[in-house]
Amino acid sequence: MSKNVLITGGAGFIGSTIALKLLKKGYQVTVLDSLSPQIHGENPDNSELYQRIKGKVNFIKGDVRNRQDWEKALENQNIIVHLAAETGTGQSMYDIQKYVDINIGGTALLWDILTNKKTAVEKVVVASSRAIYGEGRYHCAKDGDVYPIERRDEDMAKGDFEVKCPICNGEVELVGTTEDSKIHPTSTYGLTKHTQEELSLMIGKSIGIPVVTYRYQNVYGPGQSLKNPYTGILSIFSTIIKNGNDINIFEDGLETRDFVYIDDVADATILGIEKEEANFHSFNVGTGEKTDVLTVAKTLIEKYGIPTEVKVSGNYRLGDIRHNFADISLIHNLLGFTPKVSFDEGIGHFADWVNQQEIEKDNYEASIAEMKEKGLYK
Repeated sequence: MSKNVLITGGAGFIGSTIALKLLKKGYQVTVLDSLSPQIHGENPDNSELYQRIKGKVNFIKGDVRNRQDWEKALENQNIIVHLAAETGTGQSMYDIQKYVDINIGGTALLWDILTNKKTAVEKVVVASSRAIYGEGRYHCAKDGDVYPIERRDEDMAKGDFEVKCPICNGEVELVGTTEDSKIHPTSTYGLTKHTQEELSLMIGKSIGIPVVTYRYQNVYGPGQSLKNPYTGILSIFSTIIKNGNDINIFEDGLETRDFVYIDDVADATILGIEKEEANFHSFNVGTGEKTDVLTVAKTLIEKYGIPTEVKVSGNYRLGDIRHNFADISLIHNLLGFTPKVSFDEGIGHFADWVNQQEIEKDNYEASIAEMKEKGLYK
């Protein structure tokens, strides 16, 4: 018998991809989504992301902060994939109440209903983030594995962007962050994602509903919103390039991230739905490899063939991490997950898709101006 799956945020980049894959596997899919203009534009009903699922799923336009919307969406659902969230790290440092209300409040409402009302829900899958780790795990020759604290404004103002050992203040080497690494987010966003995880795992255990949480790395690929200037470095850079503007690289351009392709993320998430071995575990979802921001910018410029100046400005945002890449041993060993798409292949697919899109005005500078006004951009 096919299962009914509710995907919150299911009209978004990750959610719509998961929805289409689940439909092909015979699941019945309901989507609860607010169609946020920040992601879908000023005419969200016509956005490409929404059009991907329109007419294919049972769509409910609603807000996870609204109990009635939750209760309507939860009717007859067996699996919940909870993706709905605000996701911009920088924006989260000044739009604090909104991030807390949606990310934590929306999740609290879900569990309040599941605890106090009889439902058919058998499992809840929650999207978390690599942001919960803050700077992640490093190795110090003197002090062993360490977890550096957030970088200081005064150091970065002098162009010193690398993290230091929190014990001896010496140099450290980046290593893959494991799921049992120290949790110490450096942004409001990261803090809300950690709270989502802990709340879900705790309440799920107490009422006997299995929970799986996924700590997604930097997800990219065709379908990524090109309208959101607050998140998604590949889409941000692509919009800048396509508008004929120069790219301003923060710090020295050598900061790194673990970029994971959308299809791999969707496949990993579906494993959590289908495998009991995933129950009550938190998993990293990435490639286990790091790529620096300067390489990303230069690769996109090459793919688009548009002459663009890359300015390494030394500007920086408070709350940003320096480096991070995932150790994915746990999800490989327990669920059999191995990413299939390399960064070179994936960025090619992404660029091909972008070349087919109608590119709107670049709003990135407006987002930077907001951060500058709040004293978070230097």
